[in-house]
Amino acid sequence: MSRIARARLNGFLDMLAAERGAARNTLDAYQRDIEDYLAFLGGRALDVVSADDIRAWLAEISERGLKASSAARRLSAVRQFHRFLYTEGFSPGDPSAAIEGPRQGRPLPKVISVADVDRLIETARLACEREGATRPARLRALRMCCLIEMLYATGLRVSELIALPLSAATTRERFLVVRGKGEKDRLVPLNEAAREAARSWLGALRESGGAESRWLFPADGESGHLTRQAFARDLKVLAGAAGLSASLSPHVLRHAFASHLLQNGADLRVVQELLGHADIATTQIYTHVLDDRLKSMVRDLHPLADDA
Repeated sequence: MSRIARARLNGFLDMLAAERGAARNTLDAYQRDIEDYLAFLGGRALDVVSADDIRAWLAEISERGLKASSAARRLSAVRQFHRFLYTEGFSPGDPSAAIEGPRQGRPLPKVISVADVDRLIETARLACEREGATRPARLRALRMCCLIEMLYATGLRVSELIALPLSAATTRERFLVVRGKGEKDRLVPLNEAAREAARSWLGALRESGGAESRWLFPADGESGHLTRQAFARDLKVLAGAAGLSASLSPHVLRHAFASHLLQNGADLRVVQELLGHADIATTQIYTHVLDDRLKSMVRDLHPLADDA
């Protein structure tokens, strides 16, 4: 990669961090994708790159066997990079504007039913009350019960949930202020079941001497709090005990939160705010759950609907 190309890439990454509040993982992903693209260009000056060059790169990564979704993600990074070059005056035009993305199906989010969520929560609660359980086992059960109750009550991202501060269990408010992507704060409601589970967990944590951490879910490790991997592993074990699919992940519970709200009449814009989506288009993956409700609304409420 040429010195100029490296400087342009660094400037682009700095813009993402400063103006969009992109997280470190996001910046690393952009850097990898664009470095791959620049390596394909082989030192070609960025101000003379054409749409045909980008198409050739897409064809090349397709030959590597990349899925359409992965190719689309890489193309998105390159589009934003070229748009940056154009708007900053480093290029006379944007060659990516005429490029069509790889065709890909849009998978629907995996969702479990309300009854399955109830069964999962009930299994977690019973584990907290199991007679003869060791102290560490009871602590793990109380933590898992708190994690599930709070995740299903709030729809938090897993990264937001595991990094909740200790104060989340002591607030008298019926909502949490959560800092999500782009360092943006949002309010999420907290129901009584989640509040009670948090209080029970915190009480046990204090008894064990673990409440000195500033995290609600402390753990040994660099971050100081529970990891995504540990939560996902424990959830699979609980799902098996509840007779549910072992492929159940924390993200599926976030999907369940959104889908169940929509099924019960919530507005899509409200769900967007609760999930912390910057763009309504991201939330629209859930609209498949609205089909039957919308049909029944038209049937029941439209003035020209059949009386039958």
